[in-house]
Amino acid sequence: MERFGFVGLPNAGKSSLFNSLAGGGALAAPYAFATTDPNIGVARVPDPRLDALAEMSGSRKVVPTTTEFIDIGGLVEGASKGEGLGNRFLAGIREVDAIVFVLRAFSDADVPGPADPLEHLRIVETELTLADLESVESRIGRRRKASRSQPSDTALADEVAALDAALEHLAAGTPLYRAWPLGDVSDGSDEHPHRAALRSHFLLTDKPVMAVLNLGEDQLDAASGLAAPIETALPDATVLPLCVQLEAEAAQLTGAERTELLEGLGLGEGALERFVAAAHGLLGLRTFLTTGEKESRGWTFRAGWRAPQCAGRIHTDFERGFIRAEVIDWTELLDLGSWSAARDAGRLRVEGKDYPMRDGDVVEFRFNV
Repeated sequence: MERFGFVGLPNAGKSSLFNSLAGGGALAAPYAFATTDPNIGVARVPDPRLDALAEMSGSRKVVPTTTEFIDIGGLVEGASKGEGLGNRFLAGIREVDAIVFVLRAFSDADVPGPADPLEHLRIVETELTLADLESVESRIGRRRKASRSQPSDTALADEVAALDAALEHLAAGTPLYRAWPLGDVSDGSDEHPHRAALRSHFLLTDKPVMAVLNLGEDQLDAASGLAAPIETALPDATVLPLCVQLEAEAAQLTGAERTELLEGLGLGEGALERFVAAAHGLLGLRTFLTTGEKESRGWTFRAGWRAPQCAGRIHTDFERGFIRAEVIDWTELLDLGSWSAARDAGRLRVEGKDYPMRDGDVVEFRFNV
């Protein structure tokens, strides 16, 4: 399950965003530090393809993919030196897959603090960078010493080189996601080698980032223009403008009531669908599908993964004993009407270990252990 950590100033709308995505449960209050312990929520990712396959197969259960959200307390300028709540709660998001900056653009006399999203971005970037600098400074001496005592350990040498490079960037005030390219997530190409070497250190700025720009209801018509300065400031990140409060209210409704509210407010399909699309694009995530009478289920994987890696998402034995995969695109399967009809028509492709899985593939894996 992919995990996203929300970072922002107090009152930026993190808890309301959490509620709009995970369906409620977080306290959203117009005063600083309403959140002192992390809120953790899991959202089922809507997937019409899965619903259609379940109907075709008469599945007794439908299991969509899920995404985890972690909402932590607000950062303030000087948090690394103990201001506000300090940065002790940053540990709650050290192991997330990506950071989501929540930046406030609306003004409200009842909500203290700045309403300039660029100022929000400056502060949170600075505090995350300082937190990482402290982490690297506390570890690099021991790793250098270990490397000198084990000169033949190339992995350790690579780690020390990456820590040295990270120290240089962080000391200059540059977060690592600005310093090192992420690679092309669309085809799973390799990331910067320093990122791989530092993965075990769980540095906060050594992660992909995206931004949610929290707008007031009266700002929705100007969303693109308001997002433009943030897109310029974060050229490699997705910026998603949302009226988080309206989205949180819509999340409390279901079915026709929710659809009516979203359409009436011009919010399209809703925050969860838009957020997941942006987040999956950020991490290069794709979905393959399995279907049958027992269940129809979605499974996420990274772009570029081969069939055995994807089989391992179901069970490690599937990857270890992989023999082959029987594969068909979901639209083709629906047109044929059933898995047996697809087999009888010779439309199931038999793929081996080198097959790069595609988004929307419906699969049965053959394995032996």
